[in-house]
Amino acid sequence: TVKRSAAGIYPNCYIPSRLEDRRQRARMLRQERRRKPDKPDDFVTYEDSDSEEETPAQQHQVLSTSYNFVDYVRSRETDLREVRSVDPAYASRHILTHDMFKETPIALGNINKVFCSQWLSNRQVVFGTKCNKLMVYDVNTRKVDAIPTLPNSRGASPDTQSGIHACQINPSHSLLATGARHSADIAIYRLPTLDPLCVGENGHRDWVFDMCWLDDQFLVSGSRDTKVALWRINEDTMEFPVANSKEGEEQEAVPTYAHISPVAIKDCRGAQKIRAICFHKEYREIALLSLNGYMHLFNAETFSQKLSRKLPNCQENVCIACQPNGLYAVGCRSYTLLLDPRTLQAVKKIASRYSGCGIRSASFQGNILTIGTGLGMLMFYDIRAGKYLESQTSA
Repeated sequence: TVKRSAAGIYPNCYIPSRLEDRRQRARMLRQERRRKPDKPDDFVTYEDSDSEEETPAQQHQVLSTSYNFVDYVRSRETDLREVRSVDPAYASRHILTHDMFKETPIALGNINKVFCSQWLSNRQVVFGTKCNKLMVYDVNTRKVDAIPTLPNSRGASPDTQSGIHACQINPSHSLLATGARHSADIAIYRLPTLDPLCVGENGHRDWVFDMCWLDDQFLVSGSRDTKVALWRINEDTMEFPVANSKEGEEQEAVPTYAHISPVAIKDCRGAQKIRAICFHKEYREIALLSLNGYMHLFNAETFSQKLSRKLPNCQENVCIACQPNGLYAVGCRSYTLLLDPRTLQAVKKIASRYSGCGIRSASFQGNILTIGTGLGMLMFYDIRAGKYLESQTSA
């Protein structure tokens, strides 16, 4: 936070001794580098002591800038006219490395296995289960509410229900996409009210395993039938049924919803059962994982398949994640693969800290990769440092 003076000439963080502390830390860092050289003898670098001297303007900028997180929060709360910036991963890294991240078990009764979850707000979590239930948990009241699943236009009871495997929120946080009552259909709910909007049908003949939003309107889903479906969620073009009521009877306040079909359906060539999907915004491509150990790329603008690549020694690859501007992460049986998005070459193989647990989820926050295992344990890997964060959660 670049502070401005409230009284006097300089702000309260303008303490000249900070410059000496800064120089001392720089000297200690240089000594550490000299003590542990990490370069071969045939590659030598030289440090220019003149370039380390800061100009008066640079010193003024340093002294006027507060790196205190409390100053940032207070400046934001009071809406001061100051230049503010914060690293989103700072709080997460601090919580993890100071053992502040504690697990709180939630009693769900007879509910069978949580397959997917998303934060709806800072107090509500929505999750789908193996027994085909869509639930919302309030972290403040510790209450669980059931959201009715949506049948398709045929209305018949499904022969089998595989559970709700995916729930995704669009970028504007106005729509929630998840599984419907029939496992081959998708359901769309409005946010934050969770009123039903539509059911997507006629896109798949088998269970829908995953889906991802391309933007606020377009959604891609993948299924065990190896097909990829593109859906457009536009309320202006939907036809909503009008409920008829008998004469003399009051109309119940039952929400109505539309039924839609996909804009396009494509076969994923070379795939056997699509298991996971993610959208890489930087490269405008859709990445898919299939259970036969292949990774497939689709062009998001033309919805056409670009390539397929066999992953190296990859078994039980069931999850994929991507950095906003960087790597893909693929979870396998006992390790996580980091892939270069330009070539899909494996650049790093991160072994799990626990043998035989299986990697079931992966997500990025900045340079921190969160890895979830089949035994209910979380691991946090620092991409820049190339090692796991030391915390009780992953110890």
